[in-house]
Amino acid sequence: MEFANPQWFWALLILPVIVGLYLYRYFAHKQATLSFSSLELLEDLPGNWKSHLHWVQALFLWAGIGFLIIALARPQERLTTVERNAEGIDIVLVLDMSTSMRAEDLKPNRFEAARNVAKSFVDKRNSDRIGLVTFAMKSFTVVPPTLDYRLLKSLLDDLEMGVIEDGTAIGMGIATAINRLKESEAESKIIILLTDGQNNAGEIDPVTAADLAVTYGIKIYTIGAGTRGTAPYPIQDPIFGRRYQNIQVNIDEDMLTQVANLTDGKYFRATDSEQLENIYAEIDELEKSEVEELIYTDYEDLYALYLGLSLGFLFLSFLLSKTILNGIESS
Repeated sequence: MEFANPQWFWALLILPVIVGLYLYRYFAHKQATLSFSSLELLEDLPGNWKSHLHWVQALFLWAGIGFLIIALARPQERLTTVERNAEGIDIVLVLDMSTSMRAEDLKPNRFEAARNVAKSFVDKRNSDRIGLVTFAMKSFTVVPPTLDYRLLKSLLDDLEMGVIEDGTAIGMGIATAINRLKESEAESKIIILLTDGQNNAGEIDPVTAADLAVTYGIKIYTIGAGTRGTAPYPIQDPIFGRRYQNIQVNIDEDMLTQVANLTDGKYFRATDSEQLENIYAEIDELEKSEVEELIYTDYEDLYALYLGLSLGFLFLSFLLSKTILNGIESS
């Protein structure tokens, strides 16, 4: 609640003065000028209760004045309506599922780090359709662009490596994502591709796929995941159990940079999990949806309620003074 004329509250200072004068008048009149031996025999006489009604009449009068002052201050209820128009972005996450993603240079490994960061990225979006494509030897659409983020994250959790035949068909991954975005009417269409290797499978070259993305106005951000040099790779030995072997990290950075530049995107290199988180955070900042916010404010006057209460109490006070209390001294 707000008040259009709050300066009227200064008038409430009149009430203590009125109450004080009333109490002074009442107690001054209570001082007896004549002495009687006792009035106990008169207490039970009918009609004596009327002499106490002057307090009720006074309270009605004070309440009427108080509510009148509140009404003059014009209490209002502010009604605010916020209208948001968000122009969403269509995004497809393209995730490498080749067995080399088990390397543990990113913690706990490349695949788990990529999956966890992708889910965090989804949590930060609120009006964008996001889809998921995975690839190894072949590429598959896990989920087309959707606003059902719960479903998307659930399907991310369900991903298992080794289901797709091993290989790294980067061009096919890009082409599948393009196929999901080419009919989109969104203002911005984005592909975020993460891989840890070189294109060695598929019928479509990554650069050719990037040229196709340009045709449909799709921007591609590419991420190379893996340390420089060698990375520890877990191996299940039938005799000695789980052991590690260092494998060479071969990421085709020139190709990934060319793909990103062709589409006005950007290439990133993540050599550890923290860098990968920072990369997705940067992409999140680069690709923000435009939100137009219109705020409508209306005010509903509530003074009528308080004016009605004031008039009601003043009327009751007047009624008591002219009927039951008529001719009875307040003392």
